[in-house]
Amino acid sequence: MADFGALEARAKQFRREILETISGAGAGHPGGSLSAIDILTYLYYEKLNIYPADSKNEERDRFIMSKGHASPALYVVLASRGFFEKKELSSFRKLGAMLQGHVYAKVPGVELSTGSLGQGLSFANGMALAGKIKGKSFKVYCLLGDGEMQEGQVWEALMTAVHHKLDNLCIIIDANKVQQNGLVKEIKNIEPLAEKLKSFGCEVSEIDGHNMEEIAAAFAGFGKVKNKPYVIKANTIKGKGVSFMELNSKWHGKAPNKEELAAALKELL
Repeated sequence: MADFGALEARAKQFRREILETISGAGAGHPGGSLSAIDILTYLYYEKLNIYPADSKNEERDRFIMSKGHASPALYVVLASRGFFEKKELSSFRKLGAMLQGHVYAKVPGVELSTGSLGQGLSFANGMALAGKIKGKSFKVYCLLGDGEMQEGQVWEALMTAVHHKLDNLCIIIDANKVQQNGLVKEIKNIEPLAEKLKSFGCEVSEIDGHNMEEIAAAFAGFGKVKNKPYVIKANTIKGKGVSFMELNSKWHGKAPNKEELAAALKELL
């Protein structure tokens, strides 16, 4: 059984590393990285079948970070799992460095360069369908943002996933309520999202995306329902863990300065 206390402590450490990485670069997206990190912590420490020393192993589970601006969250987790050395985090967003500002396919452990929102699920569909055709047992996971759900291509991809009965595909929606320029519900309301997903033919689990026990229970349900894709709507808080960043669209793409970093890290002790 998962040690939820240890996972929560690890996620808090990742929050610190996310902020240090972004602050060191002077650019990046802290809000959506902090909202997704609990999910990524559980995935990479409890759920995914991965091979850090052989990142292209054919039997690996595949993870697509469709909301590519949240690259710091993925990078700190990949570094912790040994896909590359942690010292690389200090080169984030530097010219010529491996760790580019949006998720980059040349980073060990990354399946797809992302950043143009709406495209990740289409790619995940292809991987899941290929796995079925080849008779492989690997699973495919795709994390999207709730602002990203405003993209038409996402809904086309959902129809494709349902049509092909991709029960080896788990779609996670980081529903943190805020996008670049304000609240999702004010820019283009996507609710009632769970009901819309069900109407398309998906199996849907709705959870608190910062509660490790609920995260674990949701992922435990993946694979139990056959012939349809499995969706986890994770209700989260943009900027989670830092009071002055929470639900504040300013922190979608703003790096903390030294004083702001110190204040944030103090809250994450």
